[in-house]
Order: sequence, then C-alpha cells, then structure tokens
Amino acid sequence: MGAEAEPFAVDLNKPLVFQVGHLGEAYDEWVHKPIVSKEGPRFFANDFLELLTRTRWWVIPIVWLPVVCWFVSISLRMGVAPPQAAVSVVGGVIIWTLLEYSLHRFVFHKKTTSYWGNTLHYLIHGCHHKHPMDGLRLVFPPAATAILSVPVWTLFRIISPSSLTPALFGGSLLGYVLYDCTHYYLHHGKLSKGFSKHLKKYHLNHHFRIQNKGFGITSSLWDDVFGTLPSAKAASK
Repeated sequence: MGAEAEPFAVDLNKPLVFQVGHLGEAYDEWVHKPIVSKEGPRFFANDFLELLTRTRWWVIPIVWLPVVCWFVSISLRMGVAPPQAAVSVVGGVIIWTLLEYSLHRFVFHKKTTSYWGNTLHYLIHGCHHKHPMDGLRLVFPPAATAILSVPVWTLFRIISPSSLTPALFGGSLLGYVLYDCTHYYLHHGKLSKGFSKHLKKYHLNHHFRIQNKGFGITSSLWDDVFGTLPSAKAASK
C-alpha cells in the first residue's frame, strides 16, 4: 500500500489565492482561524492583479456618493416630488440592510470544498475572516461593486415604478456606502461608547466567537428577525 498523501499546507509567505483551493474540505476550518495582523497577505504574484485587490476606505464615499446623487436626480427630473424621492431613498437603504444580511449569511458564509469554490470564497469574503484587520481589503473594490449592482438594479426595475427606480436604487447604494464605511470603522475606529461600541462588539463577536451568527453589519435587525442573533450569554464572553 502506498503512503497516505500529506494534507495540503498553505504557505503564508507566497501569494494565497491560488493556494487555498487545494485545502479542499479543510478550507472552512482554516479560513475561520483568524490571523490578527494589520499586514495583509499577498494575493497574486502579478502586481497589477494585486493592486486591484486593495482599496482604501475613503475611495468608497468618493466614488459612490456622487452616483447616489445622480440617480436621485434622475427621479426628480422624471417628475417625482422631493418627499416621495426621499421616501424611496430611505426604502432603498432599508432594502440594502436586508441584502447585506442575505449576502453575508447565504453567500459569504456558504461552505465550499472544491478548488474553485474555495478560491472564489476566499476572494469575496474568506480573506476577511482569515485576516480581519487587513485595512486594505475591508471594503469592496468599486469595479466589483459595479458588477454586483447590475442584478440589484434589475430587481428594482421589476418591483418599482420606472420613475422611482433610480431613487430606490440610489438609496440602496447609499446603504452600501454606509455599510462599507461602518464595517471599516468597526475594525479600525476607536468606538468607545454607546451604540457604536455595541455594534463593534457585536461584529467582532461574529469574527472571533460565533461565526455562524450575527450576520448584520450596520444593524442586528435581520439577525433578530431570522433567528441568527447570538445569545446574550455567548456575546458577553
């Protein structure tokens, strides 16, 4: 009988993206053992691809807030009254919180075992759980957000009147901006008291204690609604 194959071991000193797929079923356990360091790993050997994976938090509001305003202005130019446009924007923000929760729970935390499944999961969220303090990979690169926004725009076109769709979509983009900026500051901001301190504790609890609960970032609302709210006892440890 031949010798049993050695389990694959990731070399943290080499680009990670094309390594993690080889972990197979061991990937889920590996990726949920965080390395707490502000120095992020290298993803790709190619310098251009590597650059595309790194985004500073302030890029998000600079890129997307003007887009939010532009979409809302389209609804206004189509004859939507300002109060109605404002309500649509608020509605878009609320819809975003549900999208945020759903993506985090059902896509970002989907268990994978295949080579390409592990690789894709690592790129979109696994890297954040493995290196939660990597400040350059905490927010989504604008190109990735633009691609993901296409099905959201399509959904809003189906469920809303054409004149309200831009304002509703603008609201969801605003919700996304709030989410990404909040997420960054939950990891790197000095939040000492009140709601922000509670939210920081809630999110870091998801990273370091109960990773299969607490999927909300900007709010625990949907965790409460869908039964994924960590127990008070577990969260206080």
